[in-house]
Amino acid sequence: MANSDHHPSAVRNGLLAALPPEDLARLRPRLQPVELPFDQTLFPADGEVEAVLFPESGMVSLLATLEGGEQVEVGVVGREGLVGLPLVLGDDRSLVEGRVQQEGTALRIGAAAFRAAMEESAALRLVLNRYALAFQAQVTLTAACNARHAIEQRLCRWLLIAHDRAGADEFPMTHEFISMMLGVRRPGVSLAAGVLQKAGLIRYARGRMVVTDRHGLEAASCECYHVARREHARLLGDGARRKAD
Repeated sequence: MANSDHHPSAVRNGLLAALPPEDLARLRPRLQPVELPFDQTLFPADGEVEAVLFPESGMVSLLATLEGGEQVEVGVVGREGLVGLPLVLGDDRSLVEGRVQQEGTALRIGAAAFRAAMEESAALRLVLNRYALAFQAQVTLTAACNARHAIEQRLCRWLLIAHDRAGADEFPMTHEFISMMLGVRRPGVSLAAGVLQKAGLIRYARGRMVVTDRHGLEAASCECYHVARREHARLLGDGARRKAD
C-alpha cells in the first residue's frame, strides 16, 4: 500500500496519475491509505458522503435501491476513478449505495480537505470534471444495455468490466451479485453463465469466476463495453491508464 511519503509516480490510481507532478505533490500529504474489505458499505443510499476514495486496487459497485428493497448495480469504480462523486459536484449526499465487490486498497481524503484541494488546483478540477463525464457515460450505457441487450451480452460486458479491475483472470463472483448487477432473476443468470461456459469463455464454480477467453468475451459482448472504454480514453487519455498499470 502506498504511503504519503512515496514518490508521486508510485500512485496506482488513474486520476491521481493524470495530475501534473506539482499538483499531486500538494495533494499527496492529505491522502490516507485505507483497506477496502469485501462487501463493506462505504456509504448508504441517501446517506452522507464524508470522503473521497481513490481506489488503487479492487472494485466498488454503486447500487440503486428500489422501494421494495431490490438493488440494482448502476455503476462501477476501480482504480481508473474515484468513489464519492457527489463531493466533486458540490453535494454531500448520495442517491446510491457504495459497496466493495472486490477487496482492495484506496487513498482517502476527507470532504473538507478535498474541497480545499479542488479550490487550490485547476488541474485537479479539470481531471475530476472529465471523470464525471466519463462516469456519466458508463451509467448511461449501463441503462441502455440493461434495457435492450440480451442477457448473455450484458453478462459479457460486466465480466469484462470486472476483469479489468480484478488484475487477475480469477475473481470472486456469486449468482446473487450477478443477478443484482444484471437486474434479472437467478435462473436467468445460471442460463447465461452456462452458455458462456459451454462456449469456453469462462469457468464458474463455488463463487469463483475464471475468464478463460478474454478475446472471446470481447467479441461476444455488445458495443456498450467498448463505447464506454473509448469515451474514458477520450476524456482522460490512455496515458493516465498506462501510469496506473
